[in-house]
Amino acid sequence: MRSTTLPDRTAGPSIWRPPGLSGRWWPVFLRHLRVWRKLAVPSLVGNIAEPLMWLVAFGYGMGALVGELTVNGQKVPYILFLASGSICMSAMNAASFEALYSAYSRMEVQKTWDGILNTPVGLDNIVLAEMLWAAFKALFSATAILGVMLALGISHSPKLWVAWPVLLGVGVMFSSIALIFNALAKSYDFFTYYFTLVLTPMMFLSGVFFPREQLPPLVRAVSDWLPLTNAIELVRPMFMDQWPAQPLRHALVLAVTTLLAFWLALALTRRRFAR
Repeated sequence: MRSTTLPDRTAGPSIWRPPGLSGRWWPVFLRHLRVWRKLAVPSLVGNIAEPLMWLVAFGYGMGALVGELTVNGQKVPYILFLASGSICMSAMNAASFEALYSAYSRMEVQKTWDGILNTPVGLDNIVLAEMLWAAFKALFSATAILGVMLALGISHSPKLWVAWPVLLGVGVMFSSIALIFNALAKSYDFFTYYFTLVLTPMMFLSGVFFPREQLPPLVRAVSDWLPLTNAIELVRPMFMDQWPAQPLRHALVLAVTTLLAFWLALALTRRRFAR
């Protein structure tokens, strides 16, 4: 006699189901904005102080020793080379800090997410709001740094208006990646692995501080596909009043990375809240 297995009707929906998104992420975003407005000035100082110190110390200090670099056949001052890479690095760091430490505090310590889930706002919209809020913080920091660079006369290219939305996309991408680790974290200490093993190597291999042509061929091949590399390859030419050589390729890498990272972060967050 053949046995039949009845389906498990108690099992919940798959964590890999498509995102269930709506406009209900907006009130969550506004909530974060209202809280942040009380600490806007200290937050701004904290987000731009470190990258500006990098820029001054390396740009003017080491720049006096290095002089000019050849980038895409064009001689550029080292401080311009550094500025065009460090602004992408700043967007990466700002998005990562917000989507890790702040998001984890709201999710696990303050239980803000639990309170929001008692309203008609679902988990998917909470994750989307966290991602967009971290991207906004990244864009805010990058804009402040860009303003300082313009004031210092590092670059006055009109193409920087196009670089501005690219920096928003960089914030969206790295906040999506950071939310993956937020969903996996058991404590704040877990984030040290992400910064030490992921962001720091990426920072040194993506051409922020020196041309990637100096890298060994194998390392250069890996570097070509790093998210930060493709962000810099889009932004740096605009600082030099040029257009990127392969804009579609770099934009596609950023878009695919963002979509995959957000979907994975959403699935892992669903699994965490289903326990």
